Amino acid sequence: MNFKNDFILSNTNYLLNHSVGRPLITAQSAFQDAFLDPWQNSGREPWGAWLTIIDDFRNALGKMFNAPMTEFCPQVNLSSALTKVLMSLEVLQKKSVVILLSESDFPSMGFAFKKTLLEHCELRFIAKECDITDIDVWQSHLSEDVDLAFISHAYSNTGEQAPLDDILSRCQNLNILTILDIAQSAGILPLDLQKQRPDFMLGSSVKWLCGGPGAAYLWVNPKRLEECKPKDVGWFSHENPFEFDIHHFDYHNSALKFWGGTPSITPFAIATHSIEYFSDIGALTSRKHNQKLIDLVAKEFDSEFVSPKDQSKRSGTLILDFKDRQESILLALHNNNISVDSRSLGIRISPHIYNDENDIDQLISAIKNAS
Repeated sequence: MNFKNDFILSNTNYLLNHSVGRPLITAQSAFQDAFLDPWQNSGREPWGAWLTIIDDFRNALGKMFNAPMTEFCPQVNLSSALTKVLMSLEVLQKKSVVILLSESDFPSMGFAFKKTLLEHCELRFIAKECDITDIDVWQSHLSEDVDLAFISHAYSNTGEQAPLDDILSRCQNLNILTILDIAQSAGILPLDLQKQRPDFMLGSSVKWLCGGPGAAYLWVNPKRLEECKPKDVGWFSHENPFEFDIHHFDYHNSALKFWGGTPSITPFAIATHSIEYFSDIGALTSRKHNQKLIDLVAKEFDSEFVSPKDQSKRSGTLILDFKDRQESILLALHNNNISVDSRSLGIRISPHIYNDENDIDQLISAIKNAS
């Protein structure tokens, strides 16, 4: 199947899917049908139709990650979702709480931890020099005094993935709470929430799911739902949003207790359509295709390939380091209409389901011909 025909690629060799995935050709018409038509073409209040979009979004997530829709709650972004989770857990209000995270995690997550938790909470970091793909590194840090572990499924600047199953098993054995960040893995690394059971999961739609910004989500393990007492609430956190009694509030009996006030609908209308598309393809299919294209690059640039060679340790992103040639190669790629970016470790390249071997051949050729 030629997936290129399904996406708006703007005549670009687009390899920036770790940043923003490309929109489906049908995204605009789907948005028109779901969001604008009930507003433009009816004299009635559109909220009934709009809230159906949120149900569809949660259903699409349930299909993608194999979990009931009731366990998902829409969020504006991961930082906000993390803050809500941290504020909701009374166990984090006790003294001598220890939180484990990595210096390779996305900085926004660290900011949320530092500003949300009380002074008695200790943040411990796995140093960025450590091999985050090695379970022995995690084992050495997951000691019995750790209360909560933050785990990035994939790391945006290194092209690495964490040994998730082993980390979760270790944490469960030690009764360590877990929060999983799938911003860089959703849609490209298979995840089954009936098998991999963190306590909380945070994700977005903007990258491999090609759903645009603003449609983030929180998954709550049902065994943790009752103990969560969110502080940042609104009428859609209520068990009956339309009760309209200012003196009475009871949390919603699902993950929607984390929702809040009047919701944004627009980003979820776009993202739902895209998530449904990728759910039908399956993350395993996208993953196999992605890794095949990455291997083609690794074969040509072995010494410059600084992300993991082992597929079980790498994400959907590859990193190439050309050292003093970096700027000239970036310019050559730009001049050849090839979209990539760079971070401290090198040039980041992320092929998706709509990329093909011709795209990779063009990338390789442009690099080799760079002055």
